[in-house]
Amino acid sequence: MLRTFTLPASADDLNLSVLVSTPESTPRGVFQIVHGMCEHKERYIPFIEFLTAQGYVCVIHDQRGHGASVNSDSDLGYLYDGGWRAMVEDVRVVCDWAQRQYPGLDYTLFGHSMGSMAVRSFAKRYDSRLDRLIVCGSPADSPAKGLGMALARFFGAVRGWKFRPKVLQWMCFGIFNKGFEQENCPISWICSDPEVLAEYLQDPLCTYRFTANGFYGLLGLMQDCYSPEGWRMDRPQMPVHFVSGAEDPCRGSDEALQQAAELMRRVGYERVDVKLYPGMRHEILNEKGRQTVWDDILNLL
Repeated sequence: MLRTFTLPASADDLNLSVLVSTPESTPRGVFQIVHGMCEHKERYIPFIEFLTAQGYVCVIHDQRGHGASVNSDSDLGYLYDGGWRAMVEDVRVVCDWAQRQYPGLDYTLFGHSMGSMAVRSFAKRYDSRLDRLIVCGSPADSPAKGLGMALARFFGAVRGWKFRPKVLQWMCFGIFNKGFEQENCPISWICSDPEVLAEYLQDPLCTYRFTANGFYGLLGLMQDCYSPEGWRMDRPQMPVHFVSGAEDPCRGSDEALQQAAELMRRVGYERVDVKLYPGMRHEILNEKGRQTVWDDILNLL
């Protein structure tokens, strides 16, 4: 059964829009999803329904500045004053709710793309609440993130924090579609399924540019999740699974993805693995061979 409700956000007067799906049978575990940049929770419903049919409670919220977790439609791509820290604490708010509702169940935290950074920053502080972490579509650590944050601050000061800078959009994503130009679609890098791309391009909850505030938060989140400093490390035996499309330009390279996994080992996690899916791009949950990915994730549980 799918149900949508709201929870007070962690840092301000924002309300988080939350979707929960519960199985008819006794739940086997809880699976919390944290979505990526410029998308929303409803895009995950097919995957959620698959896991719920297998006995798992699934919970996902629209991250601040996304979907229905905004104070107005003009705030899409705006993270409010709480920024990236509030994004991480919002994950905690949803986790707290789920663990109160379903105490004692096996708990998996899954994050895609920007969400994959949020869940690592969450684990950095709260891994004692988790039984496993799944990092999907991990963006490579960017050496230009400091410059990007400085530019975001500049635009915020000069044009206002709700200004939507094209140059930061280009810096973050400008080269991702290289190699896919023959497909005549500006976002071919995210998925090879043309129906998924068409739906994305027709969805006003996906087709907006981040604000200066949003880019500052995005890059601050990257800075935090890739920093080896400040990890509490309560559960070194917690499995950490990296999953990615082998043709996902967001991962940077296979070497960069392995470096992201190696950082998790370096801070103390002893059970870290990486799985690449040949022929798949950024959104492996939506790829043509998605059922293989779904089955593999189910097997991890």
